[in-house]
Amino acid sequence: MKQFVITPAAGKRLIGKAIAKHAAVVEALKKGTVVIVAGTTNGYVAEEILLALKQVKEFKRDRFYRGIILPPSRPTTSTGRSYDENKFPGDVVIRNGMFQKGKTIFDVVEDLHEGDVILKGANAVDLIQRRAAIMIGAPKAGTIGVSLPAVVGRRVRLILPVGLEKRVYGNLDELAAKMNAPGTKGPRLLPVWGEIFTELDAIELLTGAQAELSAAGGVCGAEGSVWLIVCGKPAQEKAAEVIIKSVINEPAFNF
Repeated sequence: MKQFVITPAAGKRLIGKAIAKHAAVVEALKKGTVVIVAGTTNGYVAEEILLALKQVKEFKRDRFYRGIILPPSRPTTSTGRSYDENKFPGDVVIRNGMFQKGKTIFDVVEDLHEGDVILKGANAVDLIQRRAAIMIGAPKAGTIGVSLPAVVGRRVRLILPVGLEKRVYGNLDELAAKMNAPGTKGPRLLPVWGEIFTELDAIELLTGAQAELSAAGGVCGAEGSVWLIVCGKPAQEKAAEVIIKSVINEPAFNF
């Protein structure tokens, strides 16, 4: 058994590396469409996928979001720091292995079908029930609102890359009922079904080892970090050590 401390930034990079090797994503990249909806975690996912496709020079992670949560000391809107439409680069849409620069989920969602993949970040994850929820600021439920008809109506695969720092223990449906009640102020909450993909899943996919969350927290740059224990065959544990060491010093996200 080995133990590791992973910062949120390192976790995002780890998730990105694993998603790039996810079987459903790899298949859709060959003969289908992959839509990486803008978000901070998905910025790392996009980099790793486009790196594998040798098209990463066409992408920049800065401004690859529609809303972010900043410390209370920094100015935000009620739903997080809003994006600047003039600087927003678009989502990452990859069709038959080629990056369709400048397009968004809204441009292509009607053409998606079974075998295609939507990658969408989340704001809360229940690790026990394997469910996630997304904070909503837009009156039509934003990018997840336009994605769900494709997921439900046409069986487009929805994968939700989400870091362990976003774990919650409350019932997501009950939390959503409170946040979505008429008269309530602030963002709403939408629990969604899809494939949850955290750092734990990333380690298993990349190495075959089993990872568990054993502790969390830290200071001096380790805020939001998670302490993981990794168990497997010696070769699997070694592989986990190698891949984690390759991401461990990932710089913090810089706005």
